[in-house]
Amino acid sequence: MRTSVWVTAASTTILALALTACGGPSATVSPAASASAAASANTTPTPEPTAHPSIAPLTSIDGITVDGEFGKAPAISFTAPFAIDATKSKVLKAGTGPVVAETNYVDVNYQGVNAYTGKTFDSSFTRGQSAQFPLSGVVAGFKTGLVGKHVGDRVLVVMPGKDGYDGSGGSGDGSILIGDSLVFVVDILDIDYAKPYGTPVAPKAGLPTVAVDANGVPSVTINSATAAPTATVIEPLIAGSGTRKVAATDSIAVHYRMYSWKTGKLLTDSFADPDSGNLSDALPCWKEGLVNQPLGSRIMLVCPPVSGFPSGNPTPAVEAGDTVVFVVDLMFAQPNQ
Repeated sequence: MRTSVWVTAASTTILALALTACGGPSATVSPAASASAAASANTTPTPEPTAHPSIAPLTSIDGITVDGEFGKAPAISFTAPFAIDATKSKVLKAGTGPVVAETNYVDVNYQGVNAYTGKTFDSSFTRGQSAQFPLSGVVAGFKTGLVGKHVGDRVLVVMPGKDGYDGSGGSGDGSILIGDSLVFVVDILDIDYAKPYGTPVAPKAGLPTVAVDANGVPSVTINSATAAPTATVIEPLIAGSGTRKVAATDSIAVHYRMYSWKTGKLLTDSFADPDSGNLSDALPCWKEGLVNQPLGSRIMLVCPPVSGFPSGNPTPAVEAGDTVVFVVDLMFAQPNQ
């Protein structure tokens, strides 16, 4: 039972959160309600256009210019209207992080502009909050443009309507019609990490030691003859290279193992099945030790009863008064939904 670390609410499943809850470029945009639905039965409404006049598609995105720094809203310039023949992408600023796979969740900032009208239709920069979603849940052109890129990249992605919102009949607010090509500038802030990604940190003397097996799974050795710490110990083992740092209001996805200081025994293990929940609902030592840690980190937490289990715990069994030791891998984080 791994929910023991979430003490005030049931754990959530961060890696199953829907894209539409994050405000990202969803593959399932609802078309606008028909004008006739709101019109009087005695009124003949003027039909809304479902597509702009057709124009010959371009084969290059060289005519698009983008100004601005990574992390700040871009200034996107081009001559409208235009269409593109197929999805194309270009790295505008190269990052040094891990490669984005089609199975990843991503944390991005983006701005979207309709290539026909030249108007911005969506921007996480304007909202002031990045968006997190699985690449399996976005429009095809967005996924095509980001797969193979790196965390830290600023990417220009241009897609034809068939790789955008044509399948949804355009956007519900009418800002995108069937056939409209779309221009995105995307800053890739982070991904979900299957394993730690960062710089190893030399362990401090006097603490439990951590070994790693061939599959990267840690094990902890505790000298139970020594006195347990009376205050929470926060010991990074790998300083993560992720851009995002965990906030107190985040939901987090983690791998972790928990050990008893008294017996040295493994009490619970989530490495075969990642766990997730709101950090605000976690043990006090998790709240203390994981805030401001970057994604990709591996953290050892030594939690005395006052910040762990003051009265013990039934399942997994923690004796009252026992100190517990965690090794936690920070995989992903996003604001509480």
